[in-house]
Amino acid sequence: MTLQKDVEVLRNIPLFKKIEPAKLKLLAFTSEHLEFVAGEALFKQGDVGDAAYILLEGDADVMVDTPKGEMRVATLGQNDIVGEIAILCDVPRTATIIAKTRLVTLRVSKDGFFNLVTQFPTVGVEVMHELASRLHQTTQQLGDATARLRQLENGAG
Repeated sequence: MTLQKDVEVLRNIPLFKKIEPAKLKLLAFTSEHLEFVAGEALFKQGDVGDAAYILLEGDADVMVDTPKGEMRVATLGQNDIVGEIAILCDVPRTATIIAKTRLVTLRVSKDGFFNLVTQFPTVGVEVMHELASRLHQTTQQLGDATARLRQLENGAG
């Protein structure tokens, strides 16, 4: 993929819509293209978070470890970003990401991501919006799961 195509792809991602093309070009230039085959892990839960990944092509499953084994909690697709929690919070990876199909990504290093957020506060706001949206969705799912568990415990299954 050419640098100009990378910039066009980045412009279609809500997180980067408000950034001028010259800055997107710098982000694309300092990022790395990586491809994964179906079944291959981008990273595993517990790994050190050293980069975020923007999905350019393909789909990936978000898997979390549970006492009964891995469980898929989400599927990501084109223009989604993953891995930002570990680099923003300086915590180990919170999930394993597995390529569901052939996957093309743009790997943004921790330093590159922080430089972007520092230079463009609007990106920081968009990241907060995305994380808040994910937290809201997770909270709703947890509430639904808790209600279902209570039904099962009360024999109303």
